[in-house]
Amino acid sequence: MIHPSSIISASAKIGNNVQIGPFCVIGDNVDIGDNCVFSSHIVVKGHSKIGKNNVFFQFCSIGEDCQDKKYAGEATYLEIGDDNVFRESCTVHRGTTQDECVTRIGSRNLFMVNTHVAHDCVLGNDNVFANNCTLAGHVHVASQVILGGMTAVHQFCHIGAHSFTGGGAVILKDVPPYIMVSGTKHIPQGINSEGLKRRGFTSSAIMAIKRAYKVIYRNGNTTDQALVLLNEMAEAEPDVKILADFVASSKRGIVR
Repeated sequence: MIHPSSIISASAKIGNNVQIGPFCVIGDNVDIGDNCVFSSHIVVKGHSKIGKNNVFFQFCSIGEDCQDKKYAGEATYLEIGDDNVFRESCTVHRGTTQDECVTRIGSRNLFMVNTHVAHDCVLGNDNVFANNCTLAGHVHVASQVILGGMTAVHQFCHIGAHSFTGGGAVILKDVPPYIMVSGTKHIPQGINSEGLKRRGFTSSAIMAIKRAYKVIYRNGNTTDQALVLLNEMAEAEPDVKILADFVASSKRGIVR
């Protein structure tokens, strides 16, 4: 169903059973998968490819030109997976030629009111972005991450799987997997043990991750020293290897 007040480009591809409510604008080179819902007053610009079963609430702006002053009108892209929910007034921008030209969003993510996803971000699956979260350009967020309301993430930061930020957190460095962070100085507050329990991590795996947390944050080790110990622990516990690999690959440095 397409409301007669909405404007749909002749070059847009609309899948089966898509609902487009009043006063929406679907631009050129937009590709919308089956069973998507656009409530009202939503703008989607191309090149944007949207998967199946995505729901967009009113006043979302999807696939807009990025807010990078270097952007000069080049053809850039947005890719969105399946089963995502974008609540009111979310904004998602396409990529830039300074990166890989594309912003990528996985599947089953919840974007609460007024979330902003900037150019060239890469987001995984099953994440929750609470109200007013802001991701600057080139941010990578893995899967099963929860960002509390008004979290602000600096450009180029990476957020590891199963991590958690408190409301109002300001993230200036990489957040390793499993870690909880709060405050304007991105202070580590332990591991996201409750989240890990809900996702089926065993007691032994959670204990191993707690010990790994102490190696990084409580035992006075430098990052290099901690990494040696983490790699030793990872031989017995695969979940610790995820943490060790993240620390080893961090380019901005991890929150400390």
